[in-house]
This record gives sequence, structure tokens and C-alpha cells, in this order.
Amino acid sequence: MAALIRRIIHTKSAPAAIGPYSQAVLVDRTMYISGQLGMDPVSGQLVEGGVQAQTKQALVNMGEILKAAACGYDNVVKTTVLLADMNDFTKVNDVYKQFFSANFPARAAYQVAALPRGGLVEIEAVAVVGPLNEAS
Repeated sequence: MAALIRRIIHTKSAPAAIGPYSQAVLVDRTMYISGQLGMDPVSGQLVEGGVQAQTKQALVNMGEILKAAACGYDNVVKTTVLLADMNDFTKVNDVYKQFFSANFPARAAYQVAALPRGGLVEIEAVAVVGPLNEAS
């Protein structure tokens, strides 16, 4: 049995990890993307404008990581959304559907006690790198 190759995915177009973890790890064709906060990749600060602005920035950051692995949002098969306040669920969905508009990934959403840096939302994902065939 051949050993699986583990490759670290990193891009300067997304915020650097704020702890001992990678932006993403690719094993075979499966990429595990660490939770993305709504942080500006240049300043390292959360964007202003509330949960919708942070959701948009988190998903833009995720898109840059996907791009670094030569794929896009269509390659995402599972996301987890962590919310500081479950009452923001609808607001987050309004932004989320601008990035995932068809063949939605599987998803879980949770309210948590707190997020790093006082974030309002964090989104992690699993993606399959390479061509995907869609079945109905």
C-alpha cells in the first residue's frame, strides 16, 4: 500500500494562521481547510461591518486557499459554520449563498461561547481537489 502524501497549502492572499496550524492540508484529493475568520489578510484585523462583512471576508479568504490548491467553491463538499450568536444564522446564510449557489455542500452550524479575536463567525471546510462529477 502506497503512503499518502500530505501537502500543506498556504497562500499570502489569506490571513496567516494565528496558532500552530496550517491554512489547509491536502491528503490525496481531500483538502481540509482550517476555520476562516473575517480577517483582512493584510492588516490581520477583523473587518468592520458586523457578521455579514465578516462572513464575506471569511469566504473570500477560503476562496484564496482553494485557489492555492487549483480549485474553487464548487470543490467544497462540507462546511462547518461557527457563530458567536445563532440569531445571525439568516444573515450568514444571505452571504453564504452568494458563494455556494448550487449543489450546496453538506453543512453544520453551531453557536459557540467565543471565537478567536472576538470574531462573529468562523467557517471551515473540506474540499475534493480535482474534477468532480455531479449526480442527481
